[in-house]
Amino acid sequence: MKAIVWSKNACPFCDQAKGLLKMKGIEYEERNVNTNWTKEQLLEAVPTARTVPQVFLDDKLIGGFQELKKYFDEVKNAN
Repeated sequence: MKAIVWSKNACPFCDQAKGLLKMKGIEYEERNVNTNWTKEQLLEAVPTARTVPQVFLDDKLIGGFQELKKYFDEVKNAN
C-alpha cells in the first residue's frame, strides 16, 4: 500500500495522520504545501479540499485524519 499525505507546517492533524500511517507500517510521501508543493497543486489533486491533511491510499482519497482513522477502524472490523 502506498500513501500520499498533503500537509502543512505546524498542523496537529497532519502529524497525527502521519503517525497513524507509521504505526500501521505504511510508507507515505508527504506533500507539504509550505515547502515543495503549492495550495494550487493540492486543489488540483483534491478540488474540494478546505483543510489538511488530505490522505490518499493507493490513489484513493480517504480524506483528513478523522476519515483515515475511521477507514482503519472499518478495515479492522471487516477482518
